[in-house]
Amino acid sequence: MEFAFTDEQEMIRESADSFLQDVSTSEAVRAAMATDQGFDSELWQRLCQEMYWQALHIPEEYGGLGLGYVELAILFEEMGRRLFCSPFFSTVAMGVNALLVAGNEEQKQQWLPQIAEGSLTATLGLASSQQNRDNRCWDASSVQATARKEGDGYVLSGSWHFVPDGHTAGLLILAAREEGSKGEVGIRLFAVSADSEGVQSHWTPTMDQTRKQAKVEIDNLFVSADCCLGGEGVSDWPALEQVLQLASVAIAAEQAGGARQVMELTIDYTRERVQFGRTIASFQAIKHRAADMMLQVECAKSAVYYAACVADEVLKSLSSSEQVSEVKDELPEAAALAKAYCSDAFFHCAAESIQLHGGVGFTWEYDPHLYFKRAKSTETFLGDGGLHRERIARQLLDDSGQVKG
Repeated sequence: MEFAFTDEQEMIRESADSFLQDVSTSEAVRAAMATDQGFDSELWQRLCQEMYWQALHIPEEYGGLGLGYVELAILFEEMGRRLFCSPFFSTVAMGVNALLVAGNEEQKQQWLPQIAEGSLTATLGLASSQQNRDNRCWDASSVQATARKEGDGYVLSGSWHFVPDGHTAGLLILAAREEGSKGEVGIRLFAVSADSEGVQSHWTPTMDQTRKQAKVEIDNLFVSADCCLGGEGVSDWPALEQVLQLASVAIAAEQAGGARQVMELTIDYTRERVQFGRTIASFQAIKHRAADMMLQVECAKSAVYYAACVADEVLKSLSSSEQVSEVKDELPEAAALAKAYCSDAFFHCAAESIQLHGGVGFTWEYDPHLYFKRAKSTETFLGDGGLHRERIARQLLDDSGQVKG
């Protein structure tokens, strides 16, 4: 596949770079980190009203711009470069995608226009256990909250951990399972207003302060059948799995952008730091390490935009009658490839940055430690490289353990 940005996509990239360079400086990121909310509300509204990014891939019939996933990946890459603190990932990559993939027409009409106009943020809750045993927080077994059928609705009970911006989102899309169900059977998605009586959300401090996470707790909350995404008697796990794959592509784009930025910060520093009467950038060993970083950054970007092209076709198929089963089958592999490679590349570049800064990169005054923490948090969120490589291996093998085809 030969890929190059169109003129419109290049314009989106340039405008995003210019905007974020002004509003997401090191000082602005650190100021947002110090708040419980985790972002500047006025800046978020400016993004919504001036840039309209939150509506980028929402279809036009719901008040959005109707652009594709490649354009969205461009924004995520630029946001990753600047460690932009906002509910953009939770709202767009998780909330909007969940509504597009699993929501019915009435639910899309109810929620998507509010997100498009900037009056509502959203997020997705999946994992009901705080224990990330064997990195399995991101499969069907992690859904342990219950949905008990009662009358014309459901009674929800349980807790959800690692929910991005869960303490500030206005709309919570929560995964729960019908009582007595196991595995991928009986999993349902519910759209719940955060201000519903009985919903409690608490910010849970993490290593990465640039993106807040929360714990959401619900005890015997009755929700009507209208809140249930998907259809009656059908498990929502296939739709939820696809949402997680789309979110993986988005976070991989962030990681690619972060890897590029931390590499550039490091190269600039090595050109200034002098040892033995010369800049350390002139040392052959430093050049080799910088070249390795560049190779990983470029490969990460290729993996991201290949996956974004696949995701684009999948989302287009949701609003048309086209049969794109081959593309849908390709999304799990493309998303896993992008997430696995970008997780490793970002963490490698961030760790190299700490080393090549001579250790001061992990001090509070320097920015590399912020990228290092973001690299680690995004590596584990939605599954690390090892988990996604295992998924790729399973997709390549048939039931007998032989390579397909």
